[in-house]
Amino acid sequence: MARELNEVGVVGLGTAGAGIAEVLAQAGLSVTAVEVSDEAVARARAAIERSAGEEKDAVLGRIRFTTSLDDLAAAELVVEAVPERAELKAGILAQLDKVCGPDTVLATNTSSLSVTELAVATGRPGKVVGLHFATPAKDAQLVQVVRTAIADAAAVEDAQALAERLGKVQVTVGDEPGFIVDALLFGYLNHAVSMFENKYASREDIDAAMRFGCGLPKGPLQVVDEIGVDTTYDVLDALHRKSGKRLHAPSPVLKQMTTAGVLGQKSGRGFYTYAEAGSAEVVADASTPTPGGAAEGARPVQTVGVVGSGTMATGIIEVVAKGGYDVTFIARSDEKVANVEKALAKSLDKQVQRGRLEESVRDEVLGRVKGATSVEALSDVDLVIEAVVESLPVKEALFADLGRIAKAGAVLATTTSSLPVIKCAQASGRPADVVGMHFFNPAQVMKLVEVVSTVSTAPDVAATVHAVSAKLKKVAVSCNDRAGFIVNALLFPYLNDAVSMLEAHYASAADIDTAVKAGLGYPMGPFELLDVVGNDVSLAIEQELHTEFRDPALAPAPLLEHLVTAGYLGRKTGRGFWDYSSR
Repeated sequence: MARELNEVGVVGLGTAGAGIAEVLAQAGLSVTAVEVSDEAVARARAAIERSAGEEKDAVLGRIRFTTSLDDLAAAELVVEAVPERAELKAGILAQLDKVCGPDTVLATNTSSLSVTELAVATGRPGKVVGLHFATPAKDAQLVQVVRTAIADAAAVEDAQALAERLGKVQVTVGDEPGFIVDALLFGYLNHAVSMFENKYASREDIDAAMRFGCGLPKGPLQVVDEIGVDTTYDVLDALHRKSGKRLHAPSPVLKQMTTAGVLGQKSGRGFYTYAEAGSAEVVADASTPTPGGAAEGARPVQTVGVVGSGTMATGIIEVVAKGGYDVTFIARSDEKVANVEKALAKSLDKQVQRGRLEESVRDEVLGRVKGATSVEALSDVDLVIEAVVESLPVKEALFADLGRIAKAGAVLATTTSSLPVIKCAQASGRPADVVGMHFFNPAQVMKLVEVVSTVSTAPDVAATVHAVSAKLKKVAVSCNDRAGFIVNALLFPYLNDAVSMLEAHYASAADIDTAVKAGLGYPMGPFELLDVVGNDVSLAIEQELHTEFRDPALAPAPLLEHLVTAGYLGRKTGRGFWDYSSR
Protein backbone atom coordinates (compact mmCIF):
# COMPACT_ATOMS: atom_id res chain seq x y z
CA MET A 1 0.00 0.00 0.00
CA ALA A 2 1.35 3.45 -0.94
CA ARG A 3 2.56 5.80 1.78
CA GLU A 4 1.13 9.27 2.29
CA LEU A 5 4.22 11.38 1.75
CA ASN A 6 4.87 14.64 3.58
CA GLU A 7 8.56 15.47 3.12
CA VAL A 8 9.82 15.60 -0.46
CA GLY A 9 12.80 17.06 -2.26
CA VAL A 10 13.67 18.44 -5.67
CA VAL A 11 17.23 18.64 -6.99
CA GLY A 12 17.74 21.04 -9.88
CA LEU A 13 15.55 24.13 -10.15
CA GLY A 14 15.61 24.97 -13.82
CA THR A 15 12.38 25.31 -15.78
CA ALA A 16 11.27 21.75 -15.01
CA GLY A 17 12.54 21.51 -11.43
CA ALA A 18 11.13 24.85 -10.30
CA GLY A 19 7.76 23.87 -11.76
CA ILE A 20 7.83 20.52 -9.95
CA ALA A 21 8.74 22.17 -6.65
CA GLU A 22 5.85 24.62 -7.06
CA VAL A 23 3.34 21.85 -7.84
CA LEU A 24 4.45 19.81 -4.83
CA ALA A 25 4.18 22.80 -2.52
CA GLN A 26 0.75 23.71 -3.89
CA ALA A 27 -0.42 20.21 -2.92
CA GLY A 28 0.56 20.90 0.67
CA LEU A 29 3.82 18.96 0.84
CA SER A 30 6.93 20.24 2.57
CA VAL A 31 9.57 20.68 -0.13
CA THR A 32 13.35 20.96 0.12
CA ALA A 33 14.62 22.48 -3.13
CA VAL A 34 18.31 22.20 -4.00
CA GLU A 35 20.40 24.14 -6.53
CA VAL A 36 24.15 24.44 -7.11
CA SER A 37 24.60 28.07 -6.03
CA ASP A 38 22.94 30.95 -4.24
CA GLU A 39 22.51 32.72 -7.58
CA ALA A 40 20.68 29.70 -9.05
CA VAL A 41 18.52 29.50 -5.94
CA ALA A 42 17.60 33.18 -6.29
CA ARG A 43 16.59 32.68 -9.94
CA ALA A 44 14.44 29.68 -9.06
CA ARG A 45 12.78 31.46 -6.14
CA ALA A 46 11.96 34.44 -8.39
CA ALA A 47 10.54 32.14 -11.08
CA ILE A 48 8.28 30.35 -8.59
CA GLU A 49 7.18 33.66 -7.11
CA ARG A 50 6.16 34.93 -10.58
CA SER A 51 4.40 31.70 -11.44
CA ALA A 52 2.52 31.28 -8.14
CA GLY A 53 0.97 34.75 -8.30
CA GLU A 54 -1.45 35.38 -5.44
CA GLU A 55 -0.52 32.02 -3.88
CA LYS A 56 3.18 32.87 -3.72
CA ASP A 57 3.32 33.34 0.06
CA ALA A 58 1.67 29.98 0.77
CA VAL A 59 3.73 28.17 -1.86
CA LEU A 60 7.08 29.69 -0.90
CA GLY A 61 6.27 29.08 2.75
CA ARG A 62 6.37 25.33 2.08
CA ILE A 63 9.67 25.39 0.16
CA ARG A 64 13.05 25.44 1.85
CA PHE A 65 15.76 26.49 -0.62
CA THR A 66 19.30 25.20 -0.14
CA THR A 67 22.55 24.46 -1.93
CA SER A 68 23.33 21.30 0.08
CA LEU A 69 22.13 17.79 -0.74
CA ASP A 70 22.64 16.93 2.94
CA ASP A 71 19.44 18.86 3.69
CA LEU A 72 17.49 16.06 1.98
CA ALA A 73 18.25 13.52 4.70
CA ALA A 74 14.66 13.50 5.99
CA ALA A 75 12.94 13.41 2.56
CA GLU A 76 10.64 10.46 1.85
CA LEU A 77 10.90 10.96 -1.92
CA VAL A 78 13.35 13.06 -3.93
CA VAL A 79 12.94 14.07 -7.58
CA GLU A 80 16.08 14.94 -9.50
CA ALA A 81 15.49 17.39 -12.35
CA VAL A 82 19.05 18.31 -13.34
CA PRO A 83 20.07 18.69 -17.03
CA GLU A 84 19.55 15.69 -19.29
CA ARG A 85 23.04 14.17 -19.05
CA ALA A 86 23.48 10.60 -17.88
CA GLU A 87 26.71 11.15 -15.91
CA LEU A 88 25.27 14.13 -14.05
CA LYS A 89 22.01 12.40 -13.14
CA ALA A 90 23.72 9.17 -12.11
CA GLY A 91 26.12 11.16 -9.91
CA ILE A 92 23.28 13.03 -8.19
CA LEU A 93 21.36 9.82 -7.53
CA ALA A 94 24.49 8.15 -6.14
CA GLN A 95 24.96 11.07 -3.73
CA LEU A 96 21.31 10.97 -2.71
CA ASP A 97 21.66 7.25 -2.01
CA LYS A 98 24.25 8.10 0.65
CA VAL A 99 22.34 11.06 2.13
CA CYS A 100 18.76 9.73 2.28
CA GLY A 101 17.23 7.08 4.53
CA PRO A 102 16.84 3.50 3.26
CA ASP A 103 13.11 3.88 2.56
CA THR A 104 13.46 7.08 0.51
CA VAL A 105 12.28 6.73 -3.09
CA LEU A 106 14.68 8.32 -5.58
CA ALA A 107 12.85 9.57 -8.66
CA THR A 108 14.33 10.86 -11.87
CA ASN A 109 12.52 13.36 -14.09
CA THR A 110 14.50 12.18 -17.11
CA SER A 111 12.62 12.25 -20.37
CA SER A 112 14.99 10.19 -22.50
CA LEU A 113 17.61 8.35 -20.45
CA SER A 114 17.39 4.78 -19.20
CA VAL A 115 15.96 4.78 -15.68
CA THR A 116 17.45 1.32 -15.18
CA GLU A 117 20.96 2.53 -15.96
CA LEU A 118 20.51 5.44 -13.56
CA ALA A 119 19.11 3.12 -10.88
CA VAL A 120 22.12 0.78 -10.88
CA ALA A 121 24.38 3.76 -10.15
CA THR A 122 22.89 3.66 -6.65
CA GLY A 123 22.93 1.06 -3.90
CA ARG A 124 19.11 0.88 -3.97
CA PRO A 125 18.08 0.22 -7.60
CA GLY A 126 14.72 -1.12 -6.43
CA LYS A 127 13.89 2.26 -4.90
CA VAL A 128 14.58 4.23 -8.09
CA VAL A 129 11.70 5.10 -10.43
CA GLY A 130 11.01 7.53 -13.21
CA LEU A 131 8.65 10.39 -12.36
CA HIS A 132 8.46 12.43 -15.51
CA PHE A 133 6.34 15.58 -15.29
CA ALA A 134 5.09 16.99 -18.56
CA THR A 135 6.21 20.59 -19.13
CA PRO A 136 5.20 23.05 -17.79
CA ALA A 137 4.62 21.03 -14.63
CA LYS A 138 2.12 23.54 -13.22
CA ASP A 139 -0.24 23.43 -16.19
CA ALA A 140 0.38 20.08 -17.93
CA GLN A 141 -1.77 17.31 -16.53
CA LEU A 142 0.42 14.27 -17.18
CA VAL A 143 2.93 12.45 -14.99
CA GLN A 144 4.55 9.33 -16.44
CA VAL A 145 5.65 6.86 -13.77
CA VAL A 146 8.45 4.73 -15.17
CA ARG A 147 8.71 1.25 -13.73
CA THR A 148 11.97 -0.59 -14.35
CA ALA A 149 12.31 -4.38 -14.29
CA ILE A 150 14.10 -4.10 -10.93
CA ALA A 151 11.83 -1.53 -9.24
CA ASP A 152 10.11 -2.46 -5.98
CA ALA A 153 6.32 -2.46 -6.26
CA ALA A 154 6.11 -0.24 -3.15
CA ALA A 155 8.32 2.44 -4.72
CA VAL A 156 6.18 2.46 -7.87
CA GLU A 157 3.00 2.68 -5.78
CA ASP A 158 4.41 5.64 -3.83
CA ALA A 159 5.15 7.46 -7.08
CA GLN A 160 1.72 6.68 -8.51
CA ALA A 161 -0.03 7.87 -5.35
CA LEU A 162 1.98 11.09 -5.33
CA ALA A 163 1.02 11.84 -8.93
CA GLU A 164 -2.65 11.29 -8.12
CA ARG A 165 -2.38 13.47 -5.00
CA LEU A 166 -1.09 16.27 -7.21
CA GLY A 167 -4.25 15.98 -9.33
CA LYS A 168 -2.32 14.74 -12.33
CA VAL A 169 -3.27 12.11 -14.89
CA GLN A 170 -0.89 9.22 -14.19
CA VAL A 171 0.28 6.69 -16.77
CA THR A 172 2.69 3.93 -15.79
CA VAL A 173 5.09 2.85 -18.53
CA GLY A 174 8.12 0.63 -19.02
CA ASP A 175 11.67 1.88 -19.28
CA GLU A 176 11.96 2.69 -22.99
CA PRO A 177 13.65 5.75 -24.58
CA GLY A 178 11.38 8.79 -24.37
CA PHE A 179 8.62 6.83 -22.62
CA ILE A 180 5.37 7.80 -24.40
CA VAL A 181 5.18 11.56 -24.68
CA ASP A 182 8.77 12.53 -25.42
CA ALA A 183 9.30 9.62 -27.80
CA LEU A 184 6.49 11.14 -29.89
CA LEU A 185 7.06 14.82 -29.13
CA PHE A 186 10.77 15.33 -29.75
CA GLY A 187 10.88 13.75 -33.19
CA TYR A 188 8.09 16.14 -34.19
CA LEU A 189 9.91 19.13 -32.65
CA ASN A 190 13.16 18.17 -34.39
CA HIS A 191 11.38 17.89 -37.72
CA ALA A 192 9.92 21.38 -37.26
CA VAL A 193 13.35 22.80 -36.37
CA SER A 194 14.81 21.20 -39.50
CA MET A 195 12.00 22.69 -41.59
CA PHE A 196 12.86 26.15 -40.23
CA GLU A 197 16.62 25.61 -40.54
CA ASN A 198 16.22 24.69 -44.20
CA LYS A 199 14.17 27.86 -44.80
CA TYR A 200 11.16 25.88 -45.95
CA ALA A 201 8.85 28.12 -43.93
CA SER A 202 9.15 30.91 -41.37
CA ARG A 203 9.00 30.29 -37.63
CA GLU A 204 5.64 32.12 -37.46
CA ASP A 205 4.16 30.10 -40.31
CA ILE A 206 5.34 26.74 -38.94
CA ASP A 207 3.86 27.50 -35.53
CA ALA A 208 0.63 28.98 -36.91
CA ALA A 209 0.17 25.99 -39.22
CA MET A 210 0.18 23.51 -36.35
CA ARG A 211 -1.94 25.66 -34.08
CA PHE A 212 -4.65 26.46 -36.59
CA GLY A 213 -4.36 23.36 -38.77
CA CYS A 214 -4.32 20.81 -35.93
CA GLY A 215 -5.73 22.72 -33.00
CA LEU A 216 -2.54 22.35 -30.98
CA PRO A 217 -2.15 24.74 -28.04
CA LYS A 218 1.32 25.89 -29.14
CA GLY A 219 3.48 25.73 -32.23
CA PRO A 220 6.56 23.45 -32.19
CA LEU A 221 9.19 26.21 -32.20
CA GLN A 222 7.39 27.97 -29.37
CA VAL A 223 7.48 24.66 -27.47
CA VAL A 224 11.24 24.29 -28.05
CA ASP A 225 11.80 27.78 -26.68
CA GLU A 226 9.69 26.92 -23.65
CA ILE A 227 11.42 23.60 -22.97
CA GLY A 228 14.83 25.11 -23.67
CA VAL A 229 16.92 24.76 -26.82
CA ASP A 230 19.71 23.09 -24.84
CA THR A 231 17.31 20.67 -23.17
CA THR A 232 15.78 19.83 -26.54
CA TYR A 233 19.24 19.11 -27.91
CA ASP A 234 20.15 16.91 -24.92
CA VAL A 235 16.91 14.91 -25.13
CA LEU A 236 17.26 14.34 -28.87
CA ASP A 237 20.89 13.37 -28.50
CA ALA A 238 19.98 10.79 -25.84
CA LEU A 239 17.07 9.46 -27.90
CA HIS A 240 19.26 9.16 -30.99
CA ARG A 241 21.89 7.17 -29.10
CA LYS A 242 19.18 4.70 -28.12
CA SER A 243 17.02 4.59 -31.26
CA GLY A 244 19.48 5.40 -34.05
CA LYS A 245 16.58 7.04 -35.91
CA ARG A 246 17.40 9.90 -38.23
CA LEU A 247 14.34 11.68 -36.86
CA HIS A 248 16.08 11.90 -33.47
CA ALA A 249 19.42 13.19 -34.80
CA PRO A 250 19.43 16.77 -33.45
CA SER A 251 19.18 19.44 -36.14
CA PRO A 252 22.57 21.21 -36.30
CA VAL A 253 21.06 24.59 -35.48
CA LEU A 254 20.10 23.30 -32.01
CA LYS A 255 23.74 22.69 -31.12
CA GLN A 256 24.78 26.04 -32.61
CA MET A 257 22.14 27.89 -30.60
CA THR A 258 23.08 26.00 -27.43
CA THR A 259 26.75 26.86 -27.88
CA ALA A 260 25.84 30.52 -28.41
CA GLY A 261 23.67 30.60 -25.29
CA VAL A 262 20.51 31.22 -27.31
CA LEU A 263 18.42 28.86 -25.21
CA GLY A 264 14.83 30.05 -25.54
CA GLN A 265 12.65 31.78 -22.96
CA LYS A 266 15.10 31.24 -20.11
CA SER A 267 17.83 33.25 -21.88
CA GLY A 268 15.47 35.80 -23.46
CA ARG A 269 16.14 34.62 -26.99
CA GLY A 270 15.65 31.40 -28.89
CA PHE A 271 13.74 30.92 -32.11
CA TYR A 272 11.84 34.01 -30.94
CA THR A 273 12.95 37.03 -28.92
CA TYR A 274 11.41 37.63 -25.47
CA ALA A 275 10.89 40.70 -23.32
CA GLU A 276 13.54 39.48 -20.89
CA ALA A 277 15.19 36.29 -19.69
CA GLY A 278 12.55 34.05 -18.14
CA SER A 279 9.67 35.86 -19.82
CA ALA A 280 7.15 34.20 -22.15
CA GLU A 281 6.28 37.52 -23.80
CA VAL A 282 7.38 37.49 -27.45
CA VAL A 283 8.66 40.83 -28.78
CA ALA A 284 9.34 41.87 -32.35
CA ASP A 285 12.82 41.38 -33.76
CA ALA A 286 14.52 41.67 -37.15
CA SER A 287 12.80 38.50 -38.39
CA THR A 288 9.27 39.47 -37.41
CA PRO A 289 7.12 39.80 -40.55
CA THR A 290 5.27 43.02 -41.36
CA PRO A 291 1.51 42.58 -40.80
CA GLY A 292 -0.16 42.06 -44.16
CA GLY A 293 3.19 41.99 -45.93
CA ALA A 294 2.53 38.62 -47.58
CA ALA A 295 -0.47 40.12 -49.44
CA GLU A 296 1.41 43.08 -50.91
CA GLY A 297 1.15 43.29 -54.69
CA ALA A 298 -1.94 41.06 -54.89
CA ARG A 299 -4.00 40.94 -58.06
CA PRO A 300 -7.56 42.30 -57.69
CA VAL A 301 -10.22 39.64 -57.05
CA GLN A 302 -13.95 40.24 -57.18
CA THR A 303 -15.27 36.96 -58.58
CA VAL A 304 -14.30 33.40 -57.66
CA GLY A 305 -14.92 30.05 -59.28
CA VAL A 306 -14.98 26.77 -57.37
CA VAL A 307 -14.76 23.41 -59.14
CA GLY A 308 -16.21 20.46 -57.24
CA SER A 309 -19.38 19.38 -55.45
CA GLY A 310 -18.14 17.37 -52.48
CA THR A 311 -18.03 18.30 -48.81
CA MET A 312 -14.82 20.30 -49.11
CA ALA A 313 -15.96 22.16 -52.24
CA THR A 314 -19.31 23.02 -50.64
CA GLY A 315 -17.55 24.34 -47.54
CA ILE A 316 -15.23 26.50 -49.65
CA ILE A 317 -18.18 27.88 -51.61
CA GLU A 318 -19.84 28.91 -48.35
CA VAL A 319 -16.68 30.50 -46.94
CA VAL A 320 -15.92 32.44 -50.12
CA ALA A 321 -19.49 33.70 -50.50
CA LYS A 322 -19.53 34.76 -46.83
CA GLY A 323 -16.33 36.67 -47.56
CA GLY A 324 -18.26 38.89 -49.96
CA TYR A 325 -17.22 37.36 -53.28
CA ASP A 326 -19.54 36.39 -56.11
CA VAL A 327 -19.06 32.64 -56.60
CA THR A 328 -19.67 30.42 -59.59
CA PHE A 329 -19.29 26.73 -58.79
CA ILE A 330 -19.01 23.84 -61.22
CA ALA A 331 -20.53 20.41 -60.65
CA ARG A 332 -20.76 17.50 -63.09
CA SER A 333 -24.56 17.45 -63.44
CA ASP A 334 -27.66 19.50 -62.75
CA GLU A 335 -28.49 17.06 -59.94
CA LYS A 336 -25.13 17.71 -58.27
CA VAL A 337 -25.60 21.47 -58.69
CA ALA A 338 -28.95 21.16 -56.90
CA ASN A 339 -27.37 19.04 -54.14
CA VAL A 340 -24.71 21.68 -53.50
CA GLU A 341 -27.31 24.45 -53.36
CA LYS A 342 -29.42 22.36 -50.96
CA ALA A 343 -26.43 21.60 -48.71
CA LEU A 344 -25.37 25.24 -48.69
CA ALA A 345 -28.87 26.43 -47.78
CA LYS A 346 -29.11 23.80 -45.02
CA SER A 347 -25.78 24.86 -43.51
CA LEU A 348 -26.74 28.54 -43.51
CA ASP A 349 -30.23 27.82 -42.12
CA LYS A 350 -28.65 25.97 -39.18
CA GLN A 351 -26.51 28.99 -38.43
CA VAL A 352 -29.59 31.23 -38.49
CA GLN A 353 -31.43 28.87 -36.13
CA ARG A 354 -28.50 28.89 -33.71
CA GLY A 355 -28.31 32.68 -33.74
CA ARG A 356 -24.93 32.77 -35.48
CA LEU A 357 -26.17 34.39 -38.68
CA GLU A 358 -28.81 36.97 -39.55
CA GLU A 359 -31.46 35.91 -42.05
CA SER A 360 -30.57 38.88 -44.25
CA VAL A 361 -26.93 37.78 -44.35
CA ARG A 362 -27.97 34.24 -45.27
CA ASP A 363 -30.00 35.60 -48.17
CA GLU A 364 -27.09 37.77 -49.31
CA VAL A 365 -24.71 34.80 -49.24
CA LEU A 366 -27.08 32.59 -51.22
CA GLY A 367 -27.60 35.43 -53.69
CA ARG A 368 -23.86 35.51 -54.44
CA VAL A 369 -23.74 31.84 -55.47
CA LYS A 370 -24.67 30.28 -58.80
CA GLY A 371 -23.98 26.83 -60.16
CA ALA A 372 -23.10 25.50 -63.61
CA THR A 373 -22.08 22.20 -65.20
CA SER A 374 -19.33 23.40 -67.53
CA VAL A 375 -15.96 24.92 -66.64
CA GLU A 376 -16.54 27.29 -69.57
CA ALA A 377 -18.64 29.29 -67.08
CA LEU A 378 -15.40 30.29 -65.35
CA SER A 379 -13.97 32.19 -68.31
CA ASP A 380 -14.26 35.57 -66.61
CA VAL A 381 -13.60 34.91 -62.89
CA ASP A 382 -10.53 36.35 -61.14
CA LEU A 383 -9.69 33.28 -59.05
CA VAL A 384 -10.47 29.60 -59.60
CA ILE A 385 -10.25 27.14 -56.69
CA GLU A 386 -10.39 23.48 -57.64
CA ALA A 387 -11.62 21.01 -55.01
CA VAL A 388 -12.15 17.83 -57.02
CA VAL A 389 -11.13 14.28 -56.15
CA GLU A 390 -7.51 13.79 -54.97
CA SER A 391 -6.39 12.17 -58.22
CA LEU A 392 -3.47 13.61 -60.18
CA PRO A 393 -4.79 12.62 -63.65
CA VAL A 394 -8.17 14.23 -62.86
CA LYS A 395 -6.56 17.41 -61.58
CA GLU A 396 -4.12 17.63 -64.51
CA ALA A 397 -6.98 17.32 -67.01
CA LEU A 398 -8.93 20.01 -65.17
CA PHE A 399 -5.99 22.42 -65.09
CA ALA A 400 -5.39 21.88 -68.80
CA ASP A 401 -8.96 23.07 -69.35
CA LEU A 402 -8.63 25.95 -66.89
CA GLY A 403 -5.42 27.12 -68.51
CA ARG A 404 -7.25 27.39 -71.79
CA ILE A 405 -10.54 28.82 -70.46
CA ALA A 406 -9.59 31.27 -67.70
CA LYS A 407 -8.93 34.87 -68.64
CA ALA A 408 -5.43 36.30 -68.67
CA GLY A 409 -4.30 37.19 -65.15
CA ALA A 410 -6.73 34.85 -63.40
CA VAL A 411 -5.21 32.92 -60.50
CA LEU A 412 -5.65 29.14 -60.61
CA ALA A 413 -5.51 27.43 -57.20
CA THR A 414 -5.57 23.77 -56.17
CA THR A 415 -6.73 22.56 -52.75
CA THR A 416 -4.65 19.38 -52.95
CA SER A 417 -3.25 18.18 -49.63
CA SER A 418 -0.72 15.70 -50.97
CA LEU A 419 -0.20 15.94 -54.72
CA PRO A 420 2.55 18.03 -56.40
CA VAL A 421 1.19 21.48 -57.22
CA ILE A 422 3.80 21.82 -59.97
CA LYS A 423 2.12 18.98 -61.89
CA CYS A 424 -1.12 20.97 -62.01
CA ALA A 425 0.84 24.10 -62.91
CA GLN A 426 2.58 22.45 -65.85
CA ALA A 427 -0.67 20.94 -67.10
CA SER A 428 -2.25 24.41 -67.19
CA GLY A 429 0.26 25.77 -69.70
CA ARG A 430 0.51 28.93 -67.54
CA PRO A 431 2.43 27.76 -64.47
CA ALA A 432 3.13 31.26 -63.14
CA ASP A 433 -0.62 31.63 -62.43
CA VAL A 434 -0.93 28.39 -60.42
CA VAL A 435 -0.64 28.11 -56.65
CA GLY A 436 -1.71 25.76 -53.87
CA MET A 437 -4.54 26.97 -51.62
CA HIS A 438 -4.96 24.15 -49.14
CA PHE A 439 -8.05 24.56 -46.97
CA PHE A 440 -8.56 22.30 -43.97
CA ASN A 441 -11.73 20.30 -43.41
CA PRO A 442 -14.31 21.49 -42.55
CA ALA A 443 -13.50 24.69 -44.41
CA GLN A 444 -16.26 26.62 -42.62
CA VAL A 445 -14.61 25.93 -39.24
CA MET A 446 -10.87 25.46 -39.72
CA LYS A 447 -8.93 28.72 -39.80
CA LEU A 448 -5.83 27.61 -41.72
CA VAL A 449 -4.96 27.94 -45.40
CA GLU A 450 -1.57 26.75 -46.66
CA VAL A 451 -0.37 28.90 -49.57
CA VAL A 452 1.90 26.65 -51.61
CA SER A 453 4.23 28.20 -54.17
CA THR A 454 5.96 26.14 -56.85
CA VAL A 455 9.25 27.11 -58.47
CA SER A 456 7.11 28.73 -61.19
CA THR A 457 4.49 30.58 -59.12
CA ALA A 458 4.57 34.36 -59.65
CA PRO A 459 4.97 36.35 -56.40
CA ASP A 460 1.78 38.32 -57.01
CA VAL A 461 -0.15 35.06 -57.38
CA ALA A 462 0.85 33.89 -53.90
CA ALA A 463 0.13 37.41 -52.62
CA THR A 464 -3.36 37.20 -54.13
CA VAL A 465 -4.19 34.04 -52.20
CA HIS A 466 -2.93 35.66 -49.01
CA ALA A 467 -5.13 38.69 -49.63
CA VAL A 468 -8.21 36.56 -50.35
CA SER A 469 -7.54 34.38 -47.30
CA ALA A 470 -7.38 37.47 -45.10
CA LYS A 471 -10.74 38.64 -46.43
CA LEU A 472 -12.13 35.17 -45.66
CA LYS A 473 -10.84 35.58 -42.06
CA LYS A 474 -8.41 32.70 -42.52
CA VAL A 475 -4.86 32.39 -41.25
CA ALA A 476 -2.64 31.92 -44.31
CA VAL A 477 0.85 30.44 -44.09
CA SER A 478 3.44 30.22 -46.86
CA CYS A 479 5.46 27.20 -47.88
CA ASN A 480 7.04 25.64 -50.93
CA ASP A 481 5.75 22.77 -53.01
CA ARG A 482 6.81 19.49 -51.48
CA ALA A 483 4.93 16.50 -50.06
CA GLY A 484 2.85 17.27 -47.00
CA PHE A 485 3.44 21.04 -47.11
CA ILE A 486 3.76 22.09 -43.44
CA VAL A 487 0.99 20.41 -41.50
CA ASN A 488 0.90 16.94 -43.00
CA ALA A 489 4.70 16.77 -43.21
CA LEU A 490 4.88 17.32 -39.43
CA LEU A 491 1.68 15.57 -38.35
CA PHE A 492 1.78 12.21 -40.10
CA PRO A 493 5.28 11.07 -39.11
CA TYR A 494 4.20 11.69 -35.50
CA LEU A 495 1.03 9.64 -36.06
CA ASN A 496 3.06 6.89 -37.74
CA ASP A 497 5.44 6.80 -34.75
CA ALA A 498 2.45 6.33 -32.45
CA VAL A 499 1.27 3.36 -34.54
CA SER A 500 4.76 1.83 -34.36
CA MET A 501 4.71 2.28 -30.57
CA LEU A 502 1.39 0.45 -30.34
CA GLU A 503 2.60 -2.22 -32.74
CA ALA A 504 5.61 -2.89 -30.47
CA HIS A 505 3.22 -3.46 -27.51
CA TYR A 506 5.02 -0.73 -25.60
CA ALA A 507 1.77 0.87 -24.47
CA SER A 508 -1.95 0.54 -25.19
CA ALA A 509 -3.86 2.85 -27.52
CA ALA A 510 -5.73 4.15 -24.48
CA ASP A 511 -2.53 4.98 -22.57
CA ILE A 512 -0.93 6.63 -25.60
CA ASP A 513 -4.00 8.74 -26.35
CA THR A 514 -4.35 9.67 -22.67
CA ALA A 515 -0.66 10.56 -22.33
CA VAL A 516 -0.66 12.80 -25.39
CA LYS A 517 -3.84 14.66 -24.41
CA ALA A 518 -2.86 15.12 -20.77
CA GLY A 519 0.84 15.67 -21.35
CA LEU A 520 0.77 17.92 -24.40
CA GLY A 521 -2.72 19.41 -24.24
CA TYR A 522 -3.58 18.10 -27.71
CA PRO A 523 -7.31 17.99 -28.50
CA MET A 524 -7.09 14.34 -29.58
CA GLY A 525 -4.76 11.44 -29.05
CA PRO A 526 -3.02 10.06 -32.14
CA PHE A 527 -5.37 7.09 -32.55
CA GLU A 528 -8.49 9.16 -32.09
CA LEU A 529 -7.17 11.51 -34.77
CA LEU A 530 -6.23 8.70 -37.17
CA ASP A 531 -9.73 7.30 -36.87
CA VAL A 532 -11.25 10.72 -37.61
CA VAL A 533 -9.00 11.36 -40.63
CA GLY A 534 -9.49 7.81 -41.91
CA ASN A 535 -6.78 5.18 -41.86
CA ASP A 536 -6.91 4.84 -45.64
CA VAL A 537 -6.34 8.58 -46.07
CA SER A 538 -3.56 8.49 -43.49
CA LEU A 539 -1.87 5.58 -45.23
CA ALA A 540 -1.98 7.38 -48.59
CA ILE A 541 -0.35 10.48 -47.08
CA GLU A 542 2.32 8.38 -45.34
CA GLN A 543 3.10 6.63 -48.62
CA GLU A 544 3.40 9.99 -50.39
CA LEU A 545 5.81 11.30 -47.74
CA HIS A 546 7.89 8.12 -47.87
CA THR A 547 8.07 8.23 -51.65
CA GLU A 548 9.24 11.84 -51.75
CA PHE A 549 11.71 11.90 -48.86
CA ARG A 550 13.00 8.29 -49.11
CA ASP A 551 13.46 8.17 -45.34
CA PRO A 552 12.97 4.65 -43.89
CA ALA A 553 11.49 6.21 -40.74
CA LEU A 554 8.60 7.52 -42.88
CA ALA A 555 7.62 4.07 -44.17
CA PRO A 556 4.03 3.40 -43.07
CA ALA A 557 3.81 1.20 -39.98
CA PRO A 558 2.68 -2.31 -41.00
CA LEU A 559 -0.19 -2.19 -38.49
CA LEU A 560 -1.68 0.80 -40.34
CA GLU A 561 -1.49 -1.09 -43.63
CA HIS A 562 -3.11 -4.16 -42.03
CA LEU A 563 -6.03 -2.15 -40.67
CA VAL A 564 -6.66 -0.60 -44.07
CA THR A 565 -6.51 -4.03 -45.74
CA ALA A 566 -9.04 -5.32 -43.20
CA GLY A 567 -11.36 -2.39 -43.92
CA TYR A 568 -10.93 -0.89 -40.44
CA LEU A 569 -10.76 2.68 -41.67
CA GLY A 570 -11.90 4.52 -38.55
CA ARG A 571 -15.10 6.29 -37.63
CA LYS A 572 -16.52 6.08 -41.14
CA THR A 573 -16.55 2.26 -41.01
CA GLY A 574 -17.30 1.92 -37.30
CA ARG A 575 -13.92 0.47 -36.46
CA GLY A 576 -10.32 1.56 -36.69
CA PHE A 577 -7.86 1.73 -33.83
CA TRP A 578 -10.98 2.08 -31.70
CA ASP A 579 -14.24 0.14 -32.00
CA TYR A 580 -17.18 2.54 -32.34
CA SER A 581 -19.95 -0.05 -32.29
CA SER A 582 -20.31 0.24 -28.52
CA ARG A 583 -19.63 3.97 -28.24
